[in-house]
Amino acid sequence: MLTFNDLKPIFLSIAILIGWIAHCDRAHAAEPQVLTVAGGCFWCVEADFESVKGVQNAVSGYTGGSVENPSYKQVSHGGTGHYEAVQIRFNPDMVSRETLLDLFFRSVDPTDAGGQFCDRGDSYRTAIFVSDPAAKAQAEAAKSRAEAVLGRKIVTSILPETQFYPAEGYHQDYYKGKKTVLTRFGPIKQWKAYKRYRESCGRDRRVRELWGDAAAFAGN
Repeated sequence: MLTFNDLKPIFLSIAILIGWIAHCDRAHAAEPQVLTVAGGCFWCVEADFESVKGVQNAVSGYTGGSVENPSYKQVSHGGTGHYEAVQIRFNPDMVSRETLLDLFFRSVDPTDAGGQFCDRGDSYRTAIFVSDPAAKAQAEAAKSRAEAVLGRKIVTSILPETQFYPAEGYHQDYYKGKKTVLTRFGPIKQWKAYKRYRESCGRDRRVRELWGDAAAFAGN
């Protein structure tokens, strides 16, 4: 009969093997990547992309302008150069940048140069922000794919990445907030206010009209 001392080297070898496998898994796990896009109201873009498997989180904010740490009031009034944007952090082992870019184009009206849906003005224009030539090439390829599907000129800008400023706390995860807020619809829960806004702004209706069966997120 084998004793514990006889089996000890076997147990030790198994433990070393398990540790080595775990180390390799950690070593080969992809680092999270970031994609920054502007697609009109950042509440909607954030809600859309946080529903994608492989996206770890999405943060609403401002980028592309010249004013340091701008407020929502400053950006929405114009003159700062900033876009309402969303910084999407994702696991590239689970979802690719190409997929996210394709979803982005199919969740907005990239033919509209004056804003998005009911939100008008420079801060609501569509854009993709890129950090290097490879990211720029990926964005341009996605734009070409979208243009080929639509058969129409796409005006979405592809711009160099600049400082991203997270928006005020009350804008983050607005679509699922449970606080009561006072809106033009009256005092209602944040998540209900979000749904009312999205519907009244015509976002999903326009996306479905433009993209048909290829529309992404319509109804979120």
